[in-house]
Amino acid sequence: MTESTTIFIGSKPVMNYVLALMTQFNKPIAEVTLKARGRSISRAVDTAEIARNRFMPNLKVKSITIGTESVQDEQGKNINISSMEITLTNQSSEPKSSS
Repeated sequence: MTESTTIFIGSKPVMNYVLALMTQFNKPIAEVTLKARGRSISRAVDTAEIARNRFMPNLKVKSITIGTESVQDEQGKNINISSMEITLTNQSSEPKSSS
């Protein structure tokens, strides 16, 4: 179970991404990375928090990476766009040994 996958966050409703995240963790996937740029960053954070708090309480945030990407706009100018990656892992609740 060492596989990982990436979900790119865009302009769809948040619940679409939550469903995609849950679908990936129902497969034997160890970790899922949410990637977003610009205004989609808040949607990525919402996706991770809704999945963790409402549907999958055993999800843990492994890492959060922030950065800046340089992109050309329509006029050919370079502009900086913020980017974020949130890596989530599924920490299955293991049964406690009763001694």
